[in-house]
Amino acid sequence: MVKIAKLSKPQVLLVLDVAFVVLFLAGVGMLYVPASLMLGGVLGVVAVERETARQAPRQPRRKGREE
Repeated sequence: MVKIAKLSKPQVLLVLDVAFVVLFLAGVGMLYVPASLMLGGVLGVVAVERETARQAPRQPRRKGREE
Protein backbone atom coordinates (compact mmCIF):
# COMPACT_ATOMS: atom_id res chain seq x y z
CA MET A 1 0.00 0.00 0.00
CA VAL A 2 1.26 3.48 -0.86
CA LYS A 3 1.48 6.13 1.83
CA ILE A 4 0.59 9.64 0.79
CA ALA A 5 2.65 12.37 2.39
CA LYS A 6 0.74 15.15 4.07
CA LEU A 7 1.24 18.49 2.33
CA SER A 8 2.05 21.65 4.24
CA LYS A 9 -0.15 24.72 3.90
CA PRO A 10 2.13 26.55 1.40
CA GLN A 11 2.26 23.44 -0.79
CA VAL A 12 -1.53 23.12 -0.76
CA LEU A 13 -1.88 26.77 -1.74
CA LEU A 14 0.63 26.29 -4.55
CA VAL A 15 -1.29 23.29 -5.89
CA LEU A 16 -4.56 25.25 -5.76
CA ASP A 17 -2.92 28.21 -7.48
CA VAL A 18 -1.57 26.03 -10.30
CA ALA A 19 -4.91 24.24 -10.71
CA PHE A 20 -6.76 27.57 -10.92
CA VAL A 21 -4.39 28.93 -13.57
CA VAL A 22 -4.59 25.74 -15.66
CA LEU A 23 -8.40 25.75 -15.55
CA PHE A 24 -8.48 29.45 -16.38
CA LEU A 25 -6.20 28.96 -19.39
CA ALA A 26 -8.26 25.98 -20.54
CA GLY A 27 -11.41 28.12 -20.37
CA VAL A 28 -9.82 30.94 -22.34
CA GLY A 29 -8.47 28.38 -24.81
CA MET A 30 -12.01 27.21 -25.54
CA LEU A 31 -12.89 30.72 -26.66
CA TYR A 32 -9.69 31.86 -28.35
CA VAL A 33 -6.55 29.72 -28.51
CA PRO A 34 -4.00 32.46 -29.31
CA ALA A 35 -5.13 34.45 -26.27
CA SER A 36 -4.63 31.46 -24.00
CA LEU A 37 -1.13 30.93 -25.39
CA MET A 38 -0.22 34.57 -24.79
CA LEU A 39 -1.67 34.53 -21.28
CA GLY A 40 0.14 31.28 -20.53
CA GLY A 41 3.43 32.83 -21.59
CA VAL A 42 2.92 35.94 -19.49
CA LEU A 43 1.83 33.94 -16.44
CA GLY A 44 4.81 31.62 -16.88
CA VAL A 45 7.20 34.57 -16.84
CA VAL A 46 5.50 35.99 -13.75
CA ALA A 47 5.78 32.63 -11.97
CA VAL A 48 9.48 32.31 -12.78
CA GLU A 49 10.16 35.88 -11.62
CA ARG A 50 8.32 35.28 -8.34
CA GLU A 51 10.28 32.11 -7.65
CA THR A 52 13.58 33.76 -8.58
CA ALA A 53 12.85 36.67 -6.25
CA ARG A 54 11.92 34.27 -3.46
CA GLN A 55 15.21 32.36 -3.75
CA ALA A 56 17.53 35.32 -4.34
CA PRO A 57 19.89 36.06 -1.45
CA ARG A 58 19.15 39.36 0.18
CA GLN A 59 21.93 41.90 -0.04
CA PRO A 60 22.63 44.15 2.92
CA ARG A 61 21.56 47.74 2.55
CA ARG A 62 24.32 50.21 2.08
CA LYS A 63 24.41 53.53 3.78
CA GLY A 64 24.56 56.72 1.76
CA ARG A 65 27.77 58.49 0.92
CA GLU A 66 29.79 59.24 3.99
CA GLU A 67 32.05 62.26 3.87
